[in-house]
Formats: sequence, structure tokens, C-alpha cells
Amino acid sequence: MSKITTIADVRRHFLNNKEPIYFISATNFNLLGIGDWVGNFRHINYIDCFEGQQRNVFVPKEKFPRDFESIEDINNYLLEHKEVIDFIQSRAQGGNAGVAAFLMFDEHTEEVCEQLGLKVAFPPAKLRSRMDNKIETVRIGNKAGVPSVPNVLAKVGSYQELCEVSRELGDDLVVQTAFGDSGHTTFFIANEDDYYKHAEEIEAESEVKIMKRINCRGSAIEACATRCGTVVGPLMTELVGFKTLTPYKGGWCGNEMFAGAFDQSVRDKAREYTFQFGEALREEGYRGYFELDFLIDMDNGEVYLGELNPRVTGASSLTNVAAFAHSDIPLFLFHLLEFSDVDFDLDINEINERWAHPESVDSWSQLVIKHTDESVDLLTQAPRTGVWKMADDGSIGYHHYNYHPHAAEDDSEGFFLRISGAGDFRYEGADLGILITRGRLMDDDFQLNARAKAWIDGIRGQYAGQSLQDPVVEEVAVSHAVGGGNFKIL
Repeated sequence: MSKITTIADVRRHFLNNKEPIYFISATNFNLLGIGDWVGNFRHINYIDCFEGQQRNVFVPKEKFPRDFESIEDINNYLLEHKEVIDFIQSRAQGGNAGVAAFLMFDEHTEEVCEQLGLKVAFPPAKLRSRMDNKIETVRIGNKAGVPSVPNVLAKVGSYQELCEVSRELGDDLVVQTAFGDSGHTTFFIANEDDYYKHAEEIEAESEVKIMKRINCRGSAIEACATRCGTVVGPLMTELVGFKTLTPYKGGWCGNEMFAGAFDQSVRDKAREYTFQFGEALREEGYRGYFELDFLIDMDNGEVYLGELNPRVTGASSLTNVAAFAHSDIPLFLFHLLEFSDVDFDLDINEINERWAHPESVDSWSQLVIKHTDESVDLLTQAPRTGVWKMADDGSIGYHHYNYHPHAAEDDSEGFFLRISGAGDFRYEGADLGILITRGRLMDDDFQLNARAKAWIDGIRGQYAGQSLQDPVVEEVAVSHAVGGGNFKIL
């Protein structure tokens, strides 16, 4: 094939693609709708969010009881499942079983993929793990000229040691361990009592990141480091720690994408920093999709690096459905292109300039709805995946089946992706589902607006459960649960 030099070339290449390409994960949430752009694209999932209605989603029928401790465990289980192996082999082209992409994977995943003849469309797990380290992120950012919130990196063995090493940062601190999702390992410490709530986790680490606590707004931006340069998406706000959505303080629970989220100078600075960081990642040997969290200081407008996620993320579902993605191509296609055998030379600066225009960013929001009570029960009823419609009185009703957020045509409609269904256990931290809708779900003070609250109440009202009377049954239920407080499946 001749060299790809235009976006039209990229579109045509993937629409005509014949090589099997898979996204293997607990659900297909992160890459909703990518199959519309890529021929022969399939999802292989553990959870059937679509009740068998979605043709390009494969879920093995037989489930074997397993205690999963990570998303990697789920993916390895899938890859070693006979039904999945048969499915992949049935679609293989000679010795080429195709290409596999993941939300998360480890070195065992790579070994199994090699045995199956699958190429992994990501840098090696060992490199990704090093990049995923929050301590390493600070160091890469410093080298790239991308500043973090004033911080120190240190081993902490006591509250007194914490105070000593962080003396210049003040008394109100945020401590993060090297790894962790959705706020599970971010600790807010203003006094000795706060410290002792988390002392065991902090002191177990060889090094932690200790930051000055600032009055900040969380934001996220996704990008893709390619051989031609780093393609940068739009800056999104993050929904964090809302008690109606998540039981975890500091836990991610959604995003908003709209052009006016921050002023132009903040958006420009975040994009500039993301490009610089992407170029630094290329020097480290990392290429492909990544996401950066930025902390916007609301007192002085400074833009600080928060953390790096070297992968597709929960924000990818919005990045890949926005107007700029549909006028050109979704960001994830740059990732697939980078890991293809195709020769390409694209003008990344031109693409970045076009994507930076406010007109290229239409407004989308998503809510990740978890079970927030400490109770455990067995679900007997759950809302279906598809388009739901809100009436004038704030009540909601199922409208029609669809697999794509674009099917929600205006802000009275929302696309709901069901995660927990009838027959699943509902426990604190369990992901119930995700709502994606046009327009905003927060007000100008970045609090949930009335529409968001109505959607949350409406979705929760569609669930019903049967209480578990036996404490032993409850314990078994939680130990066999997927995700929840143990790890993030999305």
C-alpha cells in the first residue's frame, strides 16, 4: 500500500481493513462506536452490557467462578477461555490471529497473545508499568518542562517524617502512592489523625508523592504519541468525589467536554504541556494513546500536571465521539495506525491546530454511577442499555435500543450503558452503569446541576435488589464481585 499522507487516506485504510482487530476488556465502554470506523473490529468482553444484541461484542457464554484482583486478571481469563480462543482462531488469517488492544494488560497477557498469534497494539507491559508510576510521571514532566503541583518525593515512615520532608509545603497535604485508580490511593492529610487512617498504605511504599494541597479543578486531556508527533485532544473537566456517584473521596466519576470549561489561556497551556509530555514519552520509548490529568489552580490559573495514564481511559468514550473526531477521525485510529505496518506521514501540527478550535468541540458529558451504600444485595431488576428519555417532570423512560452515544439526539436524551444487571451482586463501589449525554451536567461552579441529579435519581430508580440475610453469603458475594473497591474495571 502507498504511504498514507491525509486523513482521508486513514479513513479509507481502516474502513477497508480485513485484519481482525480486538478490544479485550471487562466491557466495551472505553471504545464505544470504534467499530463504525474500523472494518473487522470486535470487542471481547467479560460483561455483556447489551444482552446479546450487539453483533461486534463477543462474550463467552460459560462463566467459571473466579476471584479477580485486577483488570489484567479478567483479560487473562478471557484469553485463556476456550470459547474466546475458538472465536479468535475462527477469524484468523493463516498464522495471523490479528491485533489486540486492552485497557490494561501484563506480561502474562503478552505471553498468551504470542501463543495465540495476536499482536499487542501497545508498548510492552513493562514499559507501560514504569510510565504508569506517579513518581516517574513527575520526573518525566520535570524533564519535559511540564510542572507538577509543588511536591516532594520521599520515603515516609511516620507522621513526624512526613512533616519534616514536607515542611515547605505547609500543613495541608495530599499524598499519593505510585499506583492506584479513581482516588483509591490519594490521601488528604491535614493532621495526625488523617495520617493514621492511611499510615499503613503510605509507610508500605518505597517512595510517595507529597503535594501541597491547592484549590484546584480536575481536568483530563487525551493524546496519542505517533512517529510524526503527538496528536492532542480537547481539555475536559472531571467529575470527582460526588457522593451521589461514588463512595470514594477523590474518586473519578465522570467527565464534561465543552469549549468554555476553562479560559483560552488555560486550554492553550494544557495542550502545549500535553504535546511536550507526549514528545518526552516518545524519547522514553513509549508511543500510542495516553491521557494526562491536569490540576487547574483556581486561585492563580496555574496549570499543573496531575498524573499520566498510558492507555485508553474512561474519558476515551467522550474523546472519540466529539465533533472533531467525526469531522476527521477518532483519536484511537491514530493509535491503531501507529501500531500498524503501514507507512504514514501526517501533518500533526495542522491536525492539532484544527482540533484546538472551539468550534471543533461540541458538548458531551458522562456520569459513572456506582453503588454508594454499604449494603450488599442481589439485583433483581436493572435498566437496559440504550437511549433513555427524560420527561419535563424529570422522570426517565426507556426509548429505544442503540449501541452508540450519538443516538442520544438532544439533551433530553441519554445513552445508558448498563454494567451491573439482574443476577449480579450490588455492593459498595460496584459500577452500576454509565450515562453519556449531550450538554452539561455541572453548573458554572462545577457542581452537579438539576439535570444531572434527575438522571442519577432516575437511573438508580430503575434498579431493584433482594436483600441477602446471611452475612456469610454477603462475604462470598463481595469476594466474587468484579471491580468495586478492589480495582477499576472501566
